[in-house]
Formats: sequence, structure tokens, C-alpha cells
Amino acid sequence: MGDVHSRIAKHGIEGARAMAATKGERQVVDAAAAIMAEEESRLGITHAGFAMTSLPHKRIEEPVWRRSASQTTLLVASGHDEQGKPIGVPYGSIARLILLYLQTEAIRTGCAEVELGRSMNAWLSRMSIPVGGRTYQLVAEQARRISACRLTFYFDRPGARQFENGAFVAGGISLAGLSDPEQANLWQEKVRLDEGFLRSLREHPVPVREEAIRVIGTRSMAIDIYIWLAYRLHSLTRPTPISWLSLHTQFGGGFKHVRQMKPTFTEALNLAVAVYPEARVEIDGDGMVLHPSRPAIPKLGLS
Repeated sequence: MGDVHSRIAKHGIEGARAMAATKGERQVVDAAAAIMAEEESRLGITHAGFAMTSLPHKRIEEPVWRRSASQTTLLVASGHDEQGKPIGVPYGSIARLILLYLQTEAIRTGCAEVELGRSMNAWLSRMSIPVGGRTYQLVAEQARRISACRLTFYFDRPGARQFENGAFVAGGISLAGLSDPEQANLWQEKVRLDEGFLRSLREHPVPVREEAIRVIGTRSMAIDIYIWLAYRLHSLTRPTPISWLSLHTQFGGGFKHVRQMKPTFTEALNLAVAVYPEARVEIDGDGMVLHPSRPAIPKLGLS
């Protein structure tokens, strides 16, 4: 899977792009080249539960989202507005990026309070997601959903079934009062992460490379796969097969059948591996094989 990096090293970016047969393959070449050109490694932090489960990729109408994987189940329940109407479950790449920012800042500063406004806007811009116009509205909408929802992680432990109830944040992230996106640059309000969620995050952190997430961009399945690989690969001691059925259970939200998921998953996997050059994985007829690999973060730094 990692031969795209060797092709770039041997033939150069343009040579590797010329060898790509599809648009998706060219995107993989571009992603691999971008990460190979990066000279720094900024550390991002996410909860280990998101390495085994994930939010929806697209808007859903149901008030509760449930995803399960090996020994972990995530329930996300929509919050409600003042009239009692469901606000909706957070979804897509923007929700994932907001949560990554909140978790990383809380761990970086050692404080439950995270500054929004200029800090979040600067971070989103660093991730090549400008906050303005339509994008600003998407950020505001996902922030509102994140603020209101409730979540429960279930973990299978030897002889017991452990669960943790809570929320992402204590109180709301409300951008609704800012009709002009430019005003967001002046907004200095802080948000406090939920105490239970922050405690669990400190106990179960997964380090990811911020530059890799930036290169992946708005492809939410590739973000989920990258986080999963960052969590699993460096801790393996032997090759580990993963069936297509297991992959569908974990990543196939929105796909009724395994065969429908395979092309999308394979494309997203190629992109995730492109930004994780150390990853050693293989696709076969039964699913995929994970091999012990070096960590996704070559040098740590929370700057």
C-alpha cells in the first residue's frame, strides 16, 4: 500500500501522477507528496473511542447514532432546542475537525477551558478550511450540534461491561449571534469540555499528526481510517487480519451491504495510508491485514 511514496521518490511527483490511472489515484499521489514535503509534526489528540467508532459521515434524521466495533460502542444522542425540537447529531468532516481542535487544545494546555474565536479560526485556516461564507455556517451548525448532544461510550472489559455517560462540552458553543462571519475573528469566548469526557480523554488519548489530517481535508471516512490506523498499527506485535464484515461494522455507516462500501473504503484507505507513510497494511479478498508499524507521529510537538 505504501508504494506511492517510493514511486514519488523514484519518479518525482509529476512522474508518479502520470502513472496514476484515475483521479482518485492522482489525489493519493498529491496527498503522499504533501506529507513527504512536511518538515514539522504537530501533535493532535483524539479520544481512543473515535479510533474504534465514529460519527456519521452525512446528516441523519434519527435522533440517536450508534456505532460498534471491537469491544467499543458509541451512542450519540441529539440535544434539543428551547422548544424541545431535536437539534441533530453532529456529522461530517467539520464536526470531526472541531472535536479534534477541542481535544488537542485541552490536552496541550492542561485546561478544560478552550478558547474559541481567533484560536479556532486560526486552527481551521491552518487546516486549509477558511472560516467564511458557507463554511462559516457549516462550522456554526456543527458546533451547535456538538454542544447539545449527549454521548455514551461502552467498553468491554474482562468480566465486565463498562460505560461512560456525558457530553463533549459543558455548556454551548454558540455562534448563532454572529451574523457576519468577520465578527467571529473578534469572538474570544471560551468553552469548557465536559469533565467526564476530558477525564476519559486523558485516560485514552490517541496521538495523530495534524498535517496528515490537513492533507486529508474534508474526507471524513479517510479521517476515521487514519485515526484507527494511528491507534492500532504501532501497538501490534504480529500481522492481524480484519474481515470485510468487521470493516463494514466499524466504517460502513450509510452502506447497507459490504459490497457497496468496498470501493469507497478502499479509496479512503489509500488516502489515509498516503499521509501515514509508516503504515503497513494490505487489502485482500477477505478484508485487510494490519502489520506492526512505526507510530504515525515521527516527532512529538504540541505547538
